[in-house]
Amino acid sequence: MSDPNKSRPSFSALSRWGIGFDVALRTLLMLAVVVMVNYLGARFSHRLYVSAQTQVKLSPRTLTVLQTLTNDVTVTLFYDRREKFYPSIVALLNEYRAANSKISIRTVDYLSNPGEAEKIKVQYKLAGAEAKDLVIFDCNGRVKIFPGSALTQYKTVQVRSKDPDQKELEFERRPVQFNGEMAFTSVLLSLANPQPLKAYFLQNHGEALLTDTGETGYQKFAAVLQQNYVAVSPLTTLGSTGVPADCNLLIIAGPGKAFSEPELQQLDQYLREGGRLLALLGYASQTHPTGLEPILQPWGINVLNDIVQDPDHTMSKGYDVVVDQFGKHPAVNSLAQVQLQIYLPRPVVKIALPNAPASAPQVDELFATSGEATLLGNRAEPPHFYPLACASEQKPLAGTINPRGNARLIVVGDSVFLGNTLIEAGGNRDFLNSSLNWLLDRSQLIAGIGPRPVTEFRLTITQKQQQQLRWLLLGALPGGILLLGWLVWFIRRK
Repeated sequence: MSDPNKSRPSFSALSRWGIGFDVALRTLLMLAVVVMVNYLGARFSHRLYVSAQTQVKLSPRTLTVLQTLTNDVTVTLFYDRREKFYPSIVALLNEYRAANSKISIRTVDYLSNPGEAEKIKVQYKLAGAEAKDLVIFDCNGRVKIFPGSALTQYKTVQVRSKDPDQKELEFERRPVQFNGEMAFTSVLLSLANPQPLKAYFLQNHGEALLTDTGETGYQKFAAVLQQNYVAVSPLTTLGSTGVPADCNLLIIAGPGKAFSEPELQQLDQYLREGGRLLALLGYASQTHPTGLEPILQPWGINVLNDIVQDPDHTMSKGYDVVVDQFGKHPAVNSLAQVQLQIYLPRPVVKIALPNAPASAPQVDELFATSGEATLLGNRAEPPHFYPLACASEQKPLAGTINPRGNARLIVVGDSVFLGNTLIEAGGNRDFLNSSLNWLLDRSQLIAGIGPRPVTEFRLTITQKQQQQLRWLLLGALPGGILLLGWLVWFIRRK
């Protein structure tokens, strides 16, 4: 006789098997969804930058350089992890690695890991007190070492003294720009291209010097050339030898003296052979004629013998012109959202060539003043737009090959705007970047890379406020959480 008090199973065997199968199926489906989401995230990733302070989005030019990188590159951060800009460098390099899996990153802290640091010193032949805080790029034995101290630009500012009785002024060095992307992309460009292009910088006609650190000097100009992996050498004269055969780009920046007739003939021959020229003719060439203007006219460019003023677009009482009018040309297409600051510019206009052949150069105006601009030496001329820069390109002619390729020229009516001071204004540096790469026929690198501003946040509080903040963080917040937990326990206990 069966025991009526004996408990019966809640589920039959079939039900238990059904529940087990349902749980297993749901688990497999959940795992499949997780795997699928991870696969789609890896193949079709998209980064969302929610804060301007953490945004390290790479420029189009950097992404183009990374696409051309096919060899493995190991980046070693030989760094003190407590250094102020170490997190910024790591975040930037992580973006490089995300864009190209050929890049690997490792950090060796020479303070906390002296044994590993000694191996790095031996491997890369590092010695001396300067062998610290370095970014080392290694591509199959080709090594480029960049000092971390050169990644940040500083300025000295006056600060308020903490001692109210102190009358002496106090100064402090503060970071203003982080140039990490410009530096790292330049290094990768040099690793991807074993042989740099060659530029010659003409001298002895009153031009600025590449080594000059003054306001109108061209030291930063030379640095931009190096960042674009262009080796630059001074050329003291054209003379009878002419432009060197290995010249990929000739630069004439701010001449203030007349060229000799043999030099003008050599320059004319260089252009007819398909040479590339960047000519910056400012107010010095207007007051002291150089003879270059007739050489440029066969290329559809005329530099007028006057100075332009734009009273509604100036930042220094009419001496400069703020430019926001750009033409349609690869050298300026990326500058539509920026402004240039030009100093005492000469008009550079496009001229129609009489009886132009089919192979006549194509001339484009790059940027211009506003419609209210006037000429300093011709007040009778009504205000209107004045172009300040032109580009000219020789059209290829079927069946003919020039020794140097197809000629390309960019002529600007100022040279001071690319000096050490004004090159940092607006998009001046970006214009130089894009102009160089258009002249050198590197269209994939035309999008420029600008420095990132460094924003500092300072919080000044009194000692009493510090004590209140300490009690809030160490007492009130943990105590509130404990009290809330006790209340929950007390309510559930009942």
